[in-house]
Amino acid sequence: MPELPEVEIVKHSLNKKIKFTKIKKVIVRNRNLRFKIPAKFEVFLKNKEVKKITKFSKYIILHLSGGFFCIIHLGMSGTMHFVNKKKKNQITNLSFYKSLFLPNKHNHIEIHFKGFKIIYNDPRRFGFFKLINNKQDLIKNFANYGPEPFNNSFNLKYIISYLKGKKKNIKSFLLDQKFVSGIGNIYANEILFFCKINPKKKAMNLNIKECKKIIYFSKLVLKKSIKKGGSSIRNFSNISGKSGSFQNEFKVYQRGNLNCLRHMCKGKIKKNLIGNRSIFFCNRCQK
Repeated sequence: MPELPEVEIVKHSLNKKIKFTKIKKVIVRNRNLRFKIPAKFEVFLKNKEVKKITKFSKYIILHLSGGFFCIIHLGMSGTMHFVNKKKKNQITNLSFYKSLFLPNKHNHIEIHFKGFKIIYNDPRRFGFFKLINNKQDLIKNFANYGPEPFNNSFNLKYIISYLKGKKKNIKSFLLDQKFVSGIGNIYANEILFFCKINPKKKAMNLNIKECKKIIYFSKLVLKKSIKKGGSSIRNFSNISGKSGSFQNEFKVYQRGNLNCLRHMCKGKIKKNLIGNRSIFFCNRCQK
């Protein structure tokens, strides 16, 4: 599943392609995504101009003329593809998970603009589109989400207060979107490595120094991933067709049984499970 850096790249790609363009028509080939596409979807989007594209957490937000919005979540396998109508064989993947079979039966939505279209392809159909009528409803939609790591409200006071008395492990909290938005399994593992914190450590047992490290390294790791174009675990490529390269920077993720890369550390990367999620950590420097 794409995490904050990958969604940031998709947002940037879409802004380059569809910002200030008008939607000519919408074709829905399959309404049965995670949430059923409403019958009014095509009419809602038709003739609206895309003012800009933003993102929050793992969500892409289309800002439309008239004060309307459309929220997009890519789910596990959802992808956005740019197709030039004059060069139909040239398809640019804008998303994290690259589908190998386009066009095909998994092309569920087509959004047409003058001279090109954007295809939403999703084999597993865990993604969704949600129509929002006004800014107040948009704010309500994310009311139960925690701040993104880059937000000033993700600070020491907030973390200490939120985690006080919590017996759950810190890795689970980093994945909890009510605590902090946008971090998934890849980056939670990497952040905790840099912090030298064991993923299984109870959140309430973190000291002030460790809380400060979580704030600092959350920002650092995510910024570096965005700069590197995201993590191309599944052939993610940006608007220019270039793959992200942050996967080459992984210190622990998918490195089970390999040597720790920290200077002077003689440890091994261990792979365990917390719930149904994999954890990767060094058995020496993350005790």
